[in-house]
Amino acid sequence: MTTGWTPRPPQPGFPPGEFLPELDVPPPGRQRRWTVLLRLLLLLPQFIVTALLGIAAFFVTIVGWFAALIQGRLPAGIAGFLGGFLAYETRVTASAMLLVDRYPPFSFDAPDHPVRIELRPGELNRLAVLFRLVLMIPAMIVSTVLQYGWGAVCWVFWLITLVLGRMPEPVFGAVAAVARFRMRYQAYAMMLTSAYPKRLFGDGSPPVPAPVPAPVPAAGPPPSATRPLLLGTPARVLLVLILVLGVAGAAASQSVHIRRERWNYDVGLATVPIRTS
Repeated sequence: MTTGWTPRPPQPGFPPGEFLPELDVPPPGRQRRWTVLLRLLLLLPQFIVTALLGIAAFFVTIVGWFAALIQGRLPAGIAGFLGGFLAYETRVTASAMLLVDRYPPFSFDAPDHPVRIELRPGELNRLAVLFRLVLMIPAMIVSTVLQYGWGAVCWVFWLITLVLGRMPEPVFGAVAAVARFRMRYQAYAMMLTSAYPKRLFGDGSPPVPAPVPAPVPAAGPPPSATRPLLLGTPARVLLVLILVLGVAGAAASQSVHIRRERWNYDVGLATVPIRTS
C-alpha cells in the first residue's frame, strides 16, 4: 500500500514510537483544463468504489477496535487493509480537491502515484482505544467545519484553477492543509496512529527565498510540497476563511434541521384528528 515503513527518528514533540501520519503531494503544476472542468464526472467511478470500500472499512474498524483493546495494537492484516484504503481514498480526495491532475488508479498500492501517505501503526494505549469515540469529538468537529467551509469555497478554487490552468500557491497550501488534517483524522479514527490530528495551519512559515542555482533534475519520486507543509500568510488567511464559512454553514444547516423538525411537528399537530361527541 502507499505507505512508508522505513524506520526514522521520532518526530519532535511526540513520544517515542508515536508517529503523526504524513501526506506527500508534489508542488502545484500545470493541469489540463478539460480534466479540471470534468473532474467530478471523471472521478464518479472512484467515488462509488471508495463508498463501497468505506462500508467495509467501517466494519473492519469495529473489529480492529476490539482487537486493539485486547492486544494493544491493530493486527497486521487489519492495519494493512485500513492503511491501504486510507491511501487510496486520500489519492481520490487529492484529485477531487485539484491538488494533482493525475488520475488515481483503482488500487490500494500505487507506488508511482505522486500522492502518498506515510503511516506507522504501532502500540496503542488501551484506555485511549476504549474512549476513542469520545477523544475523536474535537477533531471530528474541526473536520466537519472544514468540510462545510470547503463546500462553500471549492467552486471558487475550481474556477481559479480552470482559468489559470494551475492552482496558485496560497490556494494549494490551504487545500493541502485541509486534505492533510482530514487524512490524519481518519487515521486516528481507524487507530492507525496514536498521534492526535494536529497542525492544521502547517508546520511553520516558508523561509525567505534566496537566489540558488537551478537544480539538476534527478530520477526518483517527485518532491513533496507538504512535508513539511510551510504556509504563508495568504494560505493561512484562506484557512481561517474556510473555518469561518464552515462554522456558518454548520450553524445554518443545524438551523434548517431544527426548523424542519418544528414544521413537521406543527403539521403533525394540525392533522391530528379531533374526536367530538
